[in-house]
Formats: sequence, structure tokens, C-alpha cells
Amino acid sequence: MKTTNSIVIKVLEVFFSLTFVGLCIKASVILVSFIGGLLFSAEAANELYFGYNLSGLYSFSKIHYIFAVSLFIALTGLKAFIAYLIVEFFLKFKLSKPFNRELTDIFLWISHVSLGTGILAIIANGYCKWISKKGIAVPIDWSASEILFFAGVIYLIALVFEKGTDLQSESDLTV
Repeated sequence: MKTTNSIVIKVLEVFFSLTFVGLCIKASVILVSFIGGLLFSAEAANELYFGYNLSGLYSFSKIHYIFAVSLFIALTGLKAFIAYLIVEFFLKFKLSKPFNRELTDIFLWISHVSLGTGILAIIANGYCKWISKKGIAVPIDWSASEILFFAGVIYLIALVFEKGTDLQSESDLTV
């Protein structure tokens, strides 16, 4: 059973490492195509990233286009940072002593960054709804509710880890 758990932990570590790399690449591609579109050609707004067509927003207002794409880049970067923190968690996680202050702090940090990311996604979603009332479509799915749900679940797990850390340190002191 111990080897099965170790294998699952290693697989998860590899999965989140790949997720981190993928999100970094996605944020970089969006950033490069965004800057290239601003500097060289407005045509880049047609194909910002895998079919995200923001040409209507670009022709409506360059300022709104810059703001929307900046939000998209920021959210993708924050998701990459969350994936990085999860990779860091898995690198420091030891099955023999799972509860320690460092892991608890990483869990709390993940929940706080996730909450901030969710709030930013809500702002981006509201902004896009406001823009769509002016007849401009912004075809970006911000996933605000999913991110906030994730933040809540991670926060609850962080509280459990915090209690486990307190109990384990108490137990270590009494022995």
C-alpha cells in the first residue's frame, strides 16, 4: 500500500509539473501575441490564442482590448503560480510525516492566491458583461465560480492541515 501511495504522489507531482509548464507556455504565448499585435499588426487580435477572437473589442477600443487581455494574462499567470505552489507542496510532502508548518503555510498560500484569482476572475467576468452590453463580444471563459470553489476547498484542507500540524507538534513535544 505504501508503494501505491508513493506512486500516486509521484504521478500527481508530474501531472502538476506539466500543468505548471503548460500554463506558463499559455501565458507566454498570449503575452507575446498580445505585444506583437499592439506593436506590429491589429490582425493579431483575430487570433490572440487558440481561437480567441478579440478583433471586435480591438476595433471598439484599444484601451478596453488592452485591459481585457491584461486580465486574461494575469489570470493565466496566477493559475500557473497556483500550479507552481502545488508542485512545491508535492516536493516537500513526506508521507511519513505529512503535517508540518511549511506544508500548512503552502496550503494557506494556495488558498489565498486562489481566492484573489477568483475575485479577479469575477471582476473580469463583470467587465466582459458590461462590455457585451455595448454590443462587443468577449469570448473568454473566466471560470470565476470554479476558482472560488477551488479556493474554498483548499482553505478547508489548509485548516485540517493546520490542526494536524498543531496535534503533531504537540505529540512530538510530549514524547
